[in-house]
Amino acid sequence: MSAGREKLQNLQAYKEIDMVNPASIFKIKSAWEKFASNHPKFPMFLQAAMASGIKEDYIIEVKITDPEGKQICTNVKLTESDMELFHTLKDLKG
Repeated sequence: MSAGREKLQNLQAYKEIDMVNPASIFKIKSAWEKFASNHPKFPMFLQAAMASGIKEDYIIEVKITDPEGKQICTNVKLTESDMELFHTLKDLKG
């Protein structure tokens, strides 16, 4: 991807973030708290993963299994911009 195109995508992402309704942030926070309460191992997993030092070029894999046992799976190899996103999200938490 060209540097100009990447800058344009980053600018578009920032514009979208600037338009976020503050009330929706509280809804997301509330929904996350309920999710974390229902599934306490998942936030602990995320904390352990972050504490171990997730870095660029690491691979994150996600697998979903439906009640009948059908599975879908994907993975992503982390890039520098992915790490910037993780640091931004971590900073939001405080």
